[in-house]
Amino acid sequence: MSTNNDIGTAEETVTSSQNAGALLSAAEDVAALAGDEAVRADETRRLDPDVMKAVLGAGFARHFVPLEHGGTAGTFAELSEALITVGTACAASSWSASIVASLGRMAGFLPAEGCAEVWQDGPDAVVVGSLAPLGRAQAVPGGWRLTGTWPSISAVDFSDWALVRGVVPDGKGQALRVFVVPRSAYEIQDTWSNVGMRATGSNTLVVDDVFVPDTRTFEGDNLFQGRPRSSSAACHSVPLQAVNGLSFAAPALGAARGALAVWSDYAMAKFRSAPKEPGGPGISRGFYASTLARAAGEIDTAYLLLDRAGRVADCGARVTPLEAARNTRDCALAVEASVTAVNRIFGAAGTSGHSTASSLQRFWRDVNAAATHIGLQFEPAAIAYASALSDQASDTK
Repeated sequence: MSTNNDIGTAEETVTSSQNAGALLSAAEDVAALAGDEAVRADETRRLDPDVMKAVLGAGFARHFVPLEHGGTAGTFAELSEALITVGTACAASSWSASIVASLGRMAGFLPAEGCAEVWQDGPDAVVVGSLAPLGRAQAVPGGWRLTGTWPSISAVDFSDWALVRGVVPDGKGQALRVFVVPRSAYEIQDTWSNVGMRATGSNTLVVDDVFVPDTRTFEGDNLFQGRPRSSSAACHSVPLQAVNGLSFAAPALGAARGALAVWSDYAMAKFRSAPKEPGGPGISRGFYASTLARAAGEIDTAYLLLDRAGRVADCGARVTPLEAARNTRDCALAVEASVTAVNRIFGAAGTSGHSTASSLQRFWRDVNAAATHIGLQFEPAAIAYASALSDQASDTK
C-alpha cells in the first residue's frame, strides 16, 4: 500500500520512453536560442518564430503524441527536465513548450479518426487550448455546434489546432465536453498585456458557431480520469490530477534556477568584499551567504518534489488517487518554494539587479506571474490531498 511518505508501489513499473534522452539533449539548444531572444520576445509579447521552430524541432509537440501517429509517447520525467532546462534561459519559452506538449497529449484522447486528422501532416502539429468550460455546444447530426471565448491561450499565434472545453446539455442537465477545432475555425484577439510571462503571447481565442464532428470531441471526464479512446500509452492513461501541475511548475522552477545563476556571481563578489566581522560598514558576508544558501536550498527542494511527481506520473493507470493528489500538492509547494527563492534573490540584488537591463527582473516577473495559475494554487491542492488521505484511511478500516 502506498503512503504519503513514499513514492508508492506504482513506481516499480515505470518504463522509459522509446527515445529517452533525446528531448533533454535538444532542450539545451532551445535554451541557448531562447535566451538570446528573450529580451525582444518580452518586448513584443510573442516568442520569436525561430524559437518556436526550435521548440518543435526539439520534439516538444510530439512528446506525448501516440506512436502510431509518429510521436514519442514519452515520459513526464523527461519532459520536466527539458522544461527546466529551457526555463533557465526563458520562462516564457519553457511555458510555451510545455503547452504544446501537454495539449498534444490531451488531443490523444480523441477517437482514432480524430487523432488521424490532427496529425495527418505529422506529429509536430501545434495544439493549444484551455480546459476552462467557457464554451457552449448543441448537438446536431454528426457532431456539435460550438461557440465560446477562451482568454489567455499561450502560444496561440503559432497554433494549428485548439483544444477547448464547453458545456453541453444531457439527459441530467449539463455535462462538460472537450472539442478540438482547426486554425481556420477560430479567431485570435490580441489581448495579452500582462506584466509577467509576456512572451507567451497568451491571447484570446474565439469560436463562433463552428461545427465540430463527433470524431473531434470526447467526454471531459475521460481526460480527467485517464481513459483514452484509442491509446494505451502510460502518458495517456494517467489521471489529469497527477500531471497537470507539472506542466506549469517545471517552467517556474527553471526560471528560478536562471535567476539564481544570474545573481550568484554578483552575490559571491559581494561576499568576498563584505566585512568579515559583523558591525562594520556595509552588509555582512553572512547576509550574502545565507541568502545564497537559502535560495539554492529552496530551489533544490522544489526540484526534488517535481522529480518525484514526474516519476509517479509515469506510472500511468497505476497511479493511486492519493499519489495523484500528492502530485498536485507537491507541484503547488514546488512553485511556492521557487517564488520564495526568486523573491529572496531579487530583494538582495541591489539597484543593479532591478534594472530593466538585467534579466533578473524578467525572471522575477515571470516566476511570480506563473505562480498565479489556477492549477498551482495550494488551498484546493491541500483539500484534494486531505480528502484522498481520508478516503484511503477509510478504505483500510
